[in-house]
Amino acid sequence: MDNGIFLGGGGPDYTVRQYLPNKYANRHGLIAGATGTGKTVTLQILAEGFSDAGVPVFMADVKGDLAGLSRPGTESGKLHDAFVARNTTIGVTDFGYKSFPTVFWDLFGVQGHPVRTTIAEMGPLLLSRPLGLSDAQEGVLNIAFRLSDEEGLPLLDLKDLRALLRWAGENAKDLSLRYGNVSTASVGAIQRRLLVLENQGGARLFGEPALALTDLMQCDARGRGQVNILAADVLMTSPRLYATFLLWLLSELFEELPEVGNPEKPRLVFFFDEAHLLFDGAPKALVDKVEQVARLIRSKGVGVYFVTQNPDDIPEDILGQLGNRVQHALRAFTARDRKALTLAAQTYRPNPAFDTEEAIRTVGTGEAVTSMLQDKGVPGIVQRTLIRPPASRLGPVSDQERAETIAASPLLGRYDTALDRHSAYEMLKARTERAANEAELAENTPEKPYSRARRYEPPGRATPAGTTTARRYNAPGSIGEALGQAVLKELSGTTGKRLVRGILGGLFKAR
Repeated sequence: MDNGIFLGGGGPDYTVRQYLPNKYANRHGLIAGATGTGKTVTLQILAEGFSDAGVPVFMADVKGDLAGLSRPGTESGKLHDAFVARNTTIGVTDFGYKSFPTVFWDLFGVQGHPVRTTIAEMGPLLLSRPLGLSDAQEGVLNIAFRLSDEEGLPLLDLKDLRALLRWAGENAKDLSLRYGNVSTASVGAIQRRLLVLENQGGARLFGEPALALTDLMQCDARGRGQVNILAADVLMTSPRLYATFLLWLLSELFEELPEVGNPEKPRLVFFFDEAHLLFDGAPKALVDKVEQVARLIRSKGVGVYFVTQNPDDIPEDILGQLGNRVQHALRAFTARDRKALTLAAQTYRPNPAFDTEEAIRTVGTGEAVTSMLQDKGVPGIVQRTLIRPPASRLGPVSDQERAETIAASPLLGRYDTALDRHSAYEMLKARTERAANEAELAENTPEKPYSRARRYEPPGRATPAGTTTARRYNAPGSIGEALGQAVLKELSGTTGKRLVRGILGGLFKAR
């Protein structure tokens, strides 16, 4: 009988096997604990278990340690003897080292396949977060996206958005009458923030070919789920960009995947490491939408596991939805730490055999307090669990080993070459050039003489200075009229197709 994902041994002597049932794995989870208490090993053994069960996994490798999933552990490893002793303790007799089907990804395209999305798919709500926009600036960004959707100006990369914002600033007065105030100061502020984002490497995230979610949800020839590892060591230097990218990926899964109800096992498991970065400084509106996505995405067959140092990092409404929990040791040196420890202990179903709060404080490295959903989705009684050793390598891989894994990837060549399609930048540039050419042509066209039949002009009277220039500017076919009509054309034109955006502002794609 398949009991699910094997976690380790529990009970007084650590011989009672603890499992995460496959059928409840999409009910989300929490992996928490102080630095150095074993969270990385727990992430690794969960990824191994899901892969063996045929469930693809996506996880960010913040420290480079998870790359070892692509290589088998060895008996010459420095922890081999400790692993043998631990397996003996928990009663494992069939342990063997092995690797898992791994695909490396990297937003910067250095340590894995490039990861891209388009500006349009990201949407204004999520894009505002890494830019740190004020409410007024976010409003202007929303107007820019509305213009893009209505006027058929695709926003694929940063230069498309810059071009559209520049056009909006130049026509702020006319746009304000239609959409509300478009402040040139706000446009300028957004442009400066985009420059900062580009300097942080964010420009590489936006473009094509965009990531296809189906490429994350593959199994190998043996039916094992693909382990997708995002190199995040460099990305973590821009924490808001890191959090925004993972949140975008979560929202794309929510929007694109069909409802599957309660499957026997998840379609994908998503690990959100350093989860506190998602909520630090986030506006309540965004947190509310994240809570809504977390509540609803399980019916799409996606399990989301938040990884953080302290459960207190997760908003209460979201924490309440995390049914599967692995709690490593929490240190309680300050009054705030003790309060957080007490609150963490209160979220578990008590075990009469020990005090939960004391257990969380005293469990050793590689040991955890666990509670998994059981029959009918009821939380299991909390257990002290000795986490099993990983079958794959514990620790990083060399550059050569990483290169070998990338070269053997089934996705090799699919995302490596960036595309630059005809989009908003090129379209607005062409319109500007066309308007300038029309205006120049109008400027050089001889004026038609004005009739003076109704007006008496004394013979030889000179035309007042400036009259001819003023008439020329306002005359039909003049520069002023050409530019004015170009603006009106932009405002009145529409593709006839209103694009729909999802719960987090990304484009909703018809299935």
